[in-house]
Amino acid sequence: MTRTAPAPGGDEVHALLARVKEWIADDPEPGTARYLQLLMYQAEDGDPGEVAEAVAELTELFSSSLTFGTAGVRGTVGPGPSRMNRRLVRQLAGGVAGWVRASSDRVSGGVVVGRDARHRSYDFVADIVEILAGAGLVVHALPGVVPTPVLAFSVRHLGAAAGIMVTASHNPASDNGCKVYDSEGRQVDATQAEAIEAAMAGAGRVTDLPASGAGDPLIRELGLEVEDAYIAALLESILRSRLDRATVEVAYTALHGVGGSTVRRLCSQVGFVHLHEVSEQSEADPDFPTVAFPNPEEPGALDLLLSQAAWAGADVALAHDPDADRLAMAVPDPALGGRRDTSSWRILTGDELGWLLADHLLRRGGLPESGVMATTIVSSSLLAKLAAEAGIDYVATLTGFKWIVRTATPMRPLIFGYEEALGYCVGEAVRDKDGIGALLLAAEMVSDLVADGLTPLDRLDDLARRFGVHATGQWSLRLEGAEGASRIDEAMTRLRSDPPPLIGGRRVAGVLDLAPGSPERDLPPADVVGLALPGARVVVRPSGTEPKLKCYAEVVEPVAEGADLADCRSRAQAGLDEILTALPAALGLS
Repeated sequence: MTRTAPAPGGDEVHALLARVKEWIADDPEPGTARYLQLLMYQAEDGDPGEVAEAVAELTELFSSSLTFGTAGVRGTVGPGPSRMNRRLVRQLAGGVAGWVRASSDRVSGGVVVGRDARHRSYDFVADIVEILAGAGLVVHALPGVVPTPVLAFSVRHLGAAAGIMVTASHNPASDNGCKVYDSEGRQVDATQAEAIEAAMAGAGRVTDLPASGAGDPLIRELGLEVEDAYIAALLESILRSRLDRATVEVAYTALHGVGGSTVRRLCSQVGFVHLHEVSEQSEADPDFPTVAFPNPEEPGALDLLLSQAAWAGADVALAHDPDADRLAMAVPDPALGGRRDTSSWRILTGDELGWLLADHLLRRGGLPESGVMATTIVSSSLLAKLAAEAGIDYVATLTGFKWIVRTATPMRPLIFGYEEALGYCVGEAVRDKDGIGALLLAAEMVSDLVADGLTPLDRLDDLARRFGVHATGQWSLRLEGAEGASRIDEAMTRLRSDPPPLIGGRRVAGVLDLAPGSPERDLPPADVVGLALPGARVVVRPSGTEPKLKCYAEVVEPVAEGADLADCRSRAQAGLDEILTALPAALGLS
């Protein structure tokens, strides 16, 4: 999230340079301080061209501030308040230390810290560890690079008061960030985030924060014992049986992230999973050299995986994002060719994989009678129908796993939760999205299907016949900078005050506004607007982690007994395409 300030002009340049000078005086990193000093010199004493360029760059770096929110903080690595850097990270560590001391009953448990392999992650972790230990807190430092789910698991496993994961998840290579977890291993909620941000603001100059280094007994360097416990917990809580299972040929990619080592260890213990890794993407690389954008949802990101799957004649293809908290799946479609033909492989949507995993759990049985299944209001409505048929409680939440995992209570455990953006949580071993746990459940599901001579597409056909075709899709628009943020705000205001009468030829029959002060009380206030259409719905919201406006659509096409399923799917997809095509104009963004 960013807080925008007016761009300087005229006398405002002097105010800008004063802010830069103040920042430099409290910058713990000599490299970024020197770079800002050079820009200041050019802005004050350069030739006209240098002055204009330096002022423009300083304006960009100082016109907004990265702020801590419920998704933590993420941004481009660089100097200044609008970038991820050591000053911001040390300030965050000081804020977390203050929050833990003020609010946690597990202060003595300390804080767990982990990192992925992104640029500057090592340095950021070193800063966090020094500041936390300097504040008198025990620090459990996970070894090397770790998947985010391991960090989330470790908080409860170690009885810690909090956890900090240095990662930017699936953001571009230029980015980094931090996620903060509470003592229950959950991403912090809005109230906790506000307390942390207030503590950050009250921490004072970061160069004055007490810091402690190597040799401090408060700093505890951990080995693989936590990951061992994590794998054991997944095997116990997710896998029904390892005996007499059909072998599953799995094409897999870590997408240059940190999930590969843990997945190999897990699969070696499972026994029935035969991995065929994409070698070019198997080792962590912060530059993500083989993909334009390290997000499994992005077009082209899984091209090498699909080639690997076809070469191996795999049963299924699975991919993690760089910190391994999300999972993508692709399957061979016989209608498109044989499984050794790359063009026959179809990438499933996040909703489709969510349906399959939930259906597998329900078919397998043995679930707690008092449990709950949950997904978000921007995900498909099919999970609600699956849960209702099985007599299991269901909850729809705001976007984000911080909401999904909080649907559970001591008397109502979370059976399964997912969001359409490839996030899945199976049980309560990890109280966050867990791409590795989801991979284990997906492998078990495919093993059962292989044994029965079926495929995931057969299961999707069955779900469509039982509940109708649910076609889901998304349209988003990336709008950078202060002008982009203003356009997003204007679009949301216009949608609330003057909603379009039609979208894709369908009448807008109702508007659900979750803004503060709106009459809707089933969900917490949020910058979200839902539009009800005949046989369809649209949900619009600004992204919480990227400068994007996101629009989610779903069309439900009933399937009559004996109806041609392909025709029903074609009609549903056509309706979805019409809605997605009409959205830019309907939102005034065409």
